[in-house]
Amino acid sequence: MNQERFFSIKDEMHQAFDSGNFDKAEQLAFEYLELAESRKANWNYGNAIHHSNIILGRIALNRGHVDQAKDFLIKAGESSGSPQLKSFGPNMMLAKELLEIGERDVVARYIDLTKKFWMWIYSWRKTRVWKEKILKGRIPDFGGNLI
Repeated sequence: MNQERFFSIKDEMHQAFDSGNFDKAEQLAFEYLELAESRKANWNYGNAIHHSNIILGRIALNRGHVDQAKDFLIKAGESSGSPQLKSFGPNMMLAKELLEIGERDVVARYIDLTKKFWMWIYSWRKTRVWKEKILKGRIPDFGGNLI
């Protein structure tokens, strides 16, 4: 059962967040992280670290806890990666929300952190363009990385 839960909880966590049930989304994110602790060799481990911290950061930001949201963004970037993150790259929604309130430095650092798990051929141009825009005070079009 726990193995099945480890693979199904991400969608439930996102649904709770998207419906505005932040308490439930927060509980599920922490559960996802807890399940991940005993599965560090599993291919889904990096997804758990990345997506849980993005959700926790978005909840923190929604509650007005900017410093906490920034910490969660960095933790998401410290993920070891996964097959999905390697191919499609990081989720940039929390980064975008932080940029909207002027938090450029932490987002630039996050982008640098994600380079280690995002396949170079896909990430090099995107991350370079994103960082250039961020450092100029603009918000890049993150396209499909907002999903």
